[in-house]
Amino acid sequence: MGMEIVDKQFTKIVATVGPASSSYEVLKDLVRAGVNLFRLNFSHGTHADHNRVIDHILAINKECKTHVGILADLQGPKLRVGKMKGEGLLIKPGDVLTFVQEECIGDQDRIYMSYEGFAKDVVPGERVLVDDGKIVLEVQSTNQVDEVKLKVMFGGLLQSNKGVNLPDTSVTLPSLTVKDKEDLDFILTKEVNWIALSFVRSPDDLVDLRERIETRNHPAKIIAKIEKPEAVKQIDQIIRQSNGIMIARGDLAVEVPMEGLPIIQKDIINLCIQWARPVIVATQMMESMITNPTPTRAEITDVANAVLDGADALMLSGETAVGMHPTKVINAMNAIISEVEKRYSIQGRRPFPSPKSSTFLSDAVCFNAAKLAEEVGAKAIVGMTTSGYTAFKVSSFRPACKIYIFSEQTMMLATLNLVWGVHGYYYNKFTTTDDTINDSMNILKEHGRVKEGDVIINTASMPLHARQRTNMLKVSVVD
Repeated sequence: MGMEIVDKQFTKIVATVGPASSSYEVLKDLVRAGVNLFRLNFSHGTHADHNRVIDHILAINKECKTHVGILADLQGPKLRVGKMKGEGLLIKPGDVLTFVQEECIGDQDRIYMSYEGFAKDVVPGERVLVDDGKIVLEVQSTNQVDEVKLKVMFGGLLQSNKGVNLPDTSVTLPSLTVKDKEDLDFILTKEVNWIALSFVRSPDDLVDLRERIETRNHPAKIIAKIEKPEAVKQIDQIIRQSNGIMIARGDLAVEVPMEGLPIIQKDIINLCIQWARPVIVATQMMESMITNPTPTRAEITDVANAVLDGADALMLSGETAVGMHPTKVINAMNAIISEVEKRYSIQGRRPFPSPKSSTFLSDAVCFNAAKLAEEVGAKAIVGMTTSGYTAFKVSSFRPACKIYIFSEQTMMLATLNLVWGVHGYYYNKFTTTDDTINDSMNILKEHGRVKEGDVIINTASMPLHARQRTNMLKVSVVD
């Protein structure tokens, strides 16, 4: 049966792995506490480091009979200033700085900027934000080649390698950098379930990544990270082109007016539910717990609100990567999630099957399974899948009961561990539909998920061996 793991909740938890959490023991503690997916941040760490973590996670899944997923997060075109002199450069409003293309140690005269097209792309009057917007500069002039003069609007200590945001500039960078391509070559040799693309600007950014994954015949699915105003403008098409969405509130809040952020979060979650795409809310969810043993009141409310918005998953970054209490953070998050879920009901409208869709019949079965489950007070919706399709669709209806998915594809089960309300079981004896339905019922009974007298809704595709799309609904009572 494997170890007893917290799995009460519908909303999933994604934890970033870093120096504080990369050992086998800590990873296992985090799984025990309720982590559903681990994020490997390719902005940090070597391939050897990531390799070790992937091996640990796969070993834990084997040892504990779990299906914890792996998300590889590509760095993307992150713009930075170069190395600065000493502790950094103290700049004040009215100072004029020069950003250059040649690597140098930054001082009052010249500062290196890592982005080659900078002088070509910027226009006088545009804002340049450094260090998450703590320092605000305005472009005064550019020679269009390799030198830009900037006036300091809000100053402070400008330190080495700080990130740069260009909220007003139309940036001509490719979405996959040279580093991303090297990282991707490594990732596609591993059992990774999701690959996140940073700084997505348009649906076209995802096409190149999708082609690379398909060329390698890898089953990984794509998550588009929304952290640019351009992405918010084209969010509908980006959701359709991706397999999932991450609302990366860090860079997003620097680039869009801050007061717009809560509504953007709610709108994107609603759209993702309509399109049956899992959506992750990320950044600063429990930030204070990097050093403190308890979260702030604002953080508790933020986590609760993301659950009430209907997010599939909540993500921790520094809290589990470098924080002092990685397991405490998961316990605290779990406590908030399970309390709030008692009050969760889907906000906005539920998705419905579109007669125009090529999957119309199957969608109708999935949505009606969820609807029927509510009408008869079912304890569980049970499905079989090879592609995961049923799980995504049923979950997007946000039913009031758990969704248990049986598959012989362990990679698919780990992929589905990100999806709201879905819990996976390995099963490889697909004989007849009746046998399989009975088996699944017995497995759930054995694991204490259902008991005698409970009503279950089964979805399947008949005939079973043909492995087609879901086309059947059955109501059963556990005996």
